[in-house]
Amino acid sequence: MAEDKLLSVESQTEHSMTSGKSETKIFVKMYVDAVKAGLIADLGADNWQTLCVIASHMDKDSECFPTHAQIAKGLGVRRETATRRVKKLADYRWNGRPLIVSEKGRTEKGTWDNTRYTILPISQLRIFENEPEDITTT
Repeated sequence: MAEDKLLSVESQTEHSMTSGKSETKIFVKMYVDAVKAGLIADLGADNWQTLCVIASHMDKDSECFPTHAQIAKGLGVRRETATRRVKKLADYRWNGRPLIVSEKGRTEKGTWDNTRYTILPISQLRIFENEPEDITTT
């Protein structure tokens, strides 16, 4: 599937020999097949931008825990607008399947916790060694 990847997220850690500090940077690669397969056009600008902002918080398990305030800041919109856009993305389906799953949890004290977003392999977003799902044969 390596040649069919549409988008990947990679990290790189830089270590300063003078200060001794390390900095991890994350890079997103978009493959032209994402356009050729029709995923980008079908997603639309708002969903694509929202997916990228949420995915920028992704960990090695493809899970993300950004608040709606963090998402709003990343999108450059008001929090209420971000909330609507997150719902629209969560409702979006590519070939009948979601790109993300959002789950609202509760803390041990019973209060609401941050929503957990899981970026699914069909989204074509990849981080670390996770592989995207082949969407060209569905």
